[in-house]
Amino acid sequence: MEIAQKLTSTRGGTLAIAGLAAVLAGASILVYLNRYRNSIQAEGAPVTVLVANSIIQKGTPGTAVAEKGLFRPATIRESQLRNGAFSDPASLRGQVATRDIVRGQQLTTAEFTSGGSSVASSLTGTERVISVPVDSAHGLIGSIQKGDHVDVYAGFNVSSRLGGQARPMQRLIAQNIPVVGIGATAGNLGNGATTNVSLEASPRQAAEFAFTADNGKLWLVLRPPHGAKATRPGIVTVGSILLDTPPLNLATAGKYRETSDAYLRSLGVAP
Repeated sequence: MEIAQKLTSTRGGTLAIAGLAAVLAGASILVYLNRYRNSIQAEGAPVTVLVANSIIQKGTPGTAVAEKGLFRPATIRESQLRNGAFSDPASLRGQVATRDIVRGQQLTTAEFTSGGSSVASSLTGTERVISVPVDSAHGLIGSIQKGDHVDVYAGFNVSSRLGGQARPMQRLIAQNIPVVGIGATAGNLGNGATTNVSLEASPRQAAEFAFTADNGKLWLVLRPPHGAKATRPGIVTVGSILLDTPPLNLATAGKYRETSDAYLRSLGVAP
């Protein structure tokens, strides 16, 4: 204590203390900077990984993760990188999630496994696949192939409430439907042979295709591979073909339901 008092009682002593304090402060700064530099080097350089943008359920195909926007790229330190983390969306193709993945979680090989090329692995959400039996003419067998897109028409013989002969009617029920598979032909060609054609559809469309295949006649119409435009043809009847009667346009059937019912009643058909 006496030594400190003696040092501070003179100008030289005060300068000496100030100099020592400056040296200690500089040393502390150097130690801090050195530790900071070492910590940055230990964490590694920034890297980009794929993280879940929303919950990815078990069984979700990697193709869907890549195409449906279920991931986002994120930049993290190398020290935070998990083993087997994906950085390229193309790496997800052919993979299937083996467990639920929460939002913000890194996508790694631990959560995915090779899923092969099954039809089911390409479906998500409300997407469905239905197989319908068609003959060579109605199904364009020999002309369509997997990957094509078709329009689907349904034809029925509609009976009147008043009796008499059933009236044939036909209408477009779906457009731009992907063909996901073509099965083997059953029976002899030209003698009632049918081929199962697998179509990707919504649940509603699948129900309509199934009902038409069981109770009416289903036609597949091939679309252009590029630039195909949507159309809104109405119900086609004998009158619309032979008498040039305008077909019933169902594009606004909800708005003009009374008109639609009146049209059907004019044909003697129960709406």
